[in-house]
Amino acid sequence: MAEPKENPFLDDPETMDEEFDLDAAIDEDPDAGPDRARASFEAIVTERDELKDRLMRALAETENIRKRAQRDRMEAEQYAGTKLTRDMLSVYDNLRRALDAAGEANDAVIEGIQLTLKDLLSVLGKHGVTLVSPEVGEKFDPQVHQAMFEAPVPDTKAGDIIQVAAEGFKLHDRLLRPAQVGVSSTPAAS
Repeated sequence: MAEPKENPFLDDPETMDEEFDLDAAIDEDPDAGPDRARASFEAIVTERDELKDRLMRALAETENIRKRAQRDRMEAEQYAGTKLTRDMLSVYDNLRRALDAAGEANDAVIEGIQLTLKDLLSVLGKHGVTLVSPEVGEKFDPQVHQAMFEAPVPDTKAGDIIQVAAEGFKLHDRLLRPAQVGVSSTPAAS
């Protein structure tokens, strides 16, 4: 009985990457050829499937990164001026105080301050900034208002705004500064 011949493709890892010659393998060992060819084919198919899966995952990840970058870019464009806008709010506040302090002093000065306030709000509006200006008697909303104090006030309900200390501002859908308000607590007896 003849000893089985060694298959160099199965025993030597360095030859695993070499091209497999089916005819030569069959000539060396006619019984091992088709099995070796089938095993080699299955290994190649398995490797192809693994590479295809990795490629699909890499493409999906690349698409997710592209979408995330686009969303981040749009958000950066929309909210890039947040710091400047917050700094400009003090200008608005000072003009509002000047208008309140002017009283009946000089009609020209009051008109100038009013026009400046209107112009400032217009410029801010062009950049997506809107005024949050609650009215006395509205319901307190913690999403856009900041309670500065609570006081019992007759003829009000708990949670009603009783005073507006400072207006708030939004940049698009983000709150830059809440409106500062006084809120009614449990009403005092009338």
